[in-house]
Amino acid sequence: QVQLVESGGALVQPGGSLRLSCAASISGFSLYAIGWYRQAPGKQRELVASITGGGTASYADAVKGRFTISRDGAKKMVWLQMNSLNPDDTATYYCNAERAWLTYWGQGTQVTVSS
Repeated sequence: QVQLVESGGALVQPGGSLRLSCAASISGFSLYAIGWYRQAPGKQRELVASITGGGTASYADAVKGRFTISRDGAKKMVWLQMNSLNPDDTATYYCNAERAWLTYWGQGTQVTVSS
């Protein structure tokens, strides 16, 4: 059974940092591209960052230079380091694993940026 569990969401002040974690229980983890998505109230879910099994990362323009995605195949973990947070980053953040036609989602973790 595939399971993705996010953690690390919190209330943080503007300019602060958070690190989100995604623990994956998934066979063949290294074959999956992992993405962090976010969804703010009343908005569509959007891709924030993704990383291939080989470690190639890509980012949405809104977070480039502020967020860093990384993964550890042995630990089956993916992280999203978020710096210089601003209120526009407030959302529920979801971990996604994708391989061919297979896609799996975690339950999400809430990030709120507010003073």
